[in-house]
Amino acid sequence: MENGAVSVSTANEEQAIQALADRVMGQIATLFATKEIHPNAVQQQMLTSHVKAMALRSITGEPLPEVEAELFEDISSDSMSLAQQVVDLFGNLPQEEAWLLSVHFEVAKENA
Repeated sequence: MENGAVSVSTANEEQAIQALADRVMGQIATLFATKEIHPNAVQQQMLTSHVKAMALRSITGEPLPEVEAELFEDISSDSMSLAQQVVDLFGNLPQEEAWLLSVHFEVAKENA
């Protein structure tokens, strides 16, 4: 709106995005606990931001820019599998989301 006010539909969309992101982050916390993955504070913040962006794309249908699979060849199959489990929670995101998300898991697995 011109006066800077947030429209009701925009506010509802933002609430839906945040609720979806929160639900998925809860599932990720469970996966991390099961796999004994402990992200540090910066990694957690980056993951949270990424998941919120995924929730936005899931709700709005906004596409990802083109991503090349070769960039993720060094990611372990375990991290890729965990990422795919998370992407599957959304139900409507492309494979490329798992590739990008897997990096967060791979990095966090390296923490002692």
